[in-house]
Amino acid sequence: MSSEVEETLKRIQSHKGVKGVLIINNDGLPIRSSMTPEDTETYSALVSQLTIKASSVVRTLDDNDDLAFLRIRSKKHEIMIAPDKDYTLIVIQNPQET
Repeated sequence: MSSEVEETLKRIQSHKGVKGVLIINNDGLPIRSSMTPEDTETYSALVSQLTIKASSVVRTLDDNDDLAFLRIRSKKHEIMIAPDKDYTLIVIQNPQET
C-alpha cells in the first residue's frame, strides 16, 4: 500500500476510542487490519455481508443511488463502514471514548 494510505490509517487509528481499522476487498477478504486475526476474520465476513445487503436496499429504493456510508452504534461499539468501488474501509470504535 502507498505511504499515503498507511499515513491515513495511522491517523485514523490514533483517534481517541478507535479500536480497529480494517480494509477489505469486494470479496470480503481483509487487505489491511490493525485488529487481531480472529477479529479481522469476524468483522470481514459479517460487515461484508451487511454492506452487500445495505447496498441492495439502497438500490431497491432508488436505482440511481449508491450506498456511501453506513454507521452502526451499539452500547459497546460503533462501526463505521465506507464502501468504495474496490475496497471497503471499516472503523470500529468505542462510542464512550470519543
